Amino acid sequence: MSGSSLKAQLASLIKLQEIDSEIYKLRYEKSLKPAETKALEESFESKKAHMAELEKNSLDLQKQKKDKELELATKEESAVKLQGQLYSLKTNKEYQTMLQQIQDSKADASVIEDKILQLMEESDKIKALVEEEKVKIKEEEKVFLSEKSKIEEKVKEIDGRLSQLDAQRKQSVDIDPKILSQYERILTSRDGLAIVTVNGNSCGGCNMFVPPQVINLIKMYERIITCETCNRMLYINEVD
Repeated sequence: MSGSSLKAQLASLIKLQEIDSEIYKLRYEKSLKPAETKALEESFESKKAHMAELEKNSLDLQKQKKDKELELATKEESAVKLQGQLYSLKTNKEYQTMLQQIQDSKADASVIEDKILQLMEESDKIKALVEEEKVKIKEEEKVFLSEKSKIEEKVKEIDGRLSQLDAQRKQSVDIDPKILSQYERILTSRDGLAIVTVNGNSCGGCNMFVPPQVINLIKMYERIITCETCNRMLYINEVD
């Protein structure tokens, strides 16, 4: 292959690399989007779970309150029955024993009433929290859906651009098949960067030293020269 022909091949590879660099960048950006969406979903689901926990606690308190109200009704009914039996007793000892039972029942009822009041206060507080959380969740859902939509639109935008770049890439038919095959292998193994310029005496891909004799070989344009360290194709930026 003549020097001018190899120069033309390198020029085509450099243009192809510009396309591929953007393709790799966009593919990487797209690969991050599912994780971004998942993070949004997990954050929103966590807030919904907190809301569900508050609602569960509210229901638990209501159940506890109903149970205590039933217990209170039982105690009050027992006290009434004992009160009704009080004057039918024959001995003072029986009377005193029954009187003590009535007092104990009333004392128990008083404790239950206090517990019911406590449960009512707790229930009112948690109901207020639930209402606040409902408002917050509605706002959070709007934000979540908006951010998720932005991610989906960005993915569509990336896909559209990738389609354009793929079309441009297919037009790169003026590259020798053997050279293109070598380029493709390096592109895959080197994270989308197959051909780089020599900056001073350093490889533009791995920044390792490029010996003067290698630079001379590049300038001769007799064959494709690769970096001894990273194996990327090398070229020299020449000012016309």
